[in-house]
Amino acid sequence: MMTKTLMILAETAFVTWVLILAASLMRARAWTPAGMMVAFGNREHMAECTGLVARTDRAGRNMLENLVLFTALVLVASVAGVNDPQVELGARIFFWARIVYIPIYMLGIPVVRTLTYVVSMVGLGLIFVAIARVAYA
Repeated sequence: MMTKTLMILAETAFVTWVLILAASLMRARAWTPAGMMVAFGNREHMAECTGLVARTDRAGRNMLENLVLFTALVLVASVAGVNDPQVELGARIFFWARIVYIPIYMLGIPVVRTLTYVVSMVGLGLIFVAIARVAYA
């Protein structure tokens, strides 16, 4: 059964894909003819990236790393039938914190980036606590 929490997971996966695609196209400079050839190639000799492109690439990798944790928690809650509203709240907090995190990371705003990341971890914590409450009841 499709729940709101599973839909948030799907939306997060989509955002992750868009971010990774954007970082890849930016790194290859795919809007230029030479960049298009790089994008269509095997990318063995990619130039080092800096600035916005490097931050976008790191934001994509960071999003992918956190998607793994988010996916695990959402799927455990779903499979275990944890229907606590805290699961959906945690998923919403995680999703929106990550949406805010992406441009902050891309713009290179360090302290706010870390605080936003912590908020997303609070969302994961809420999901975990709801699961643990059921598991250890």
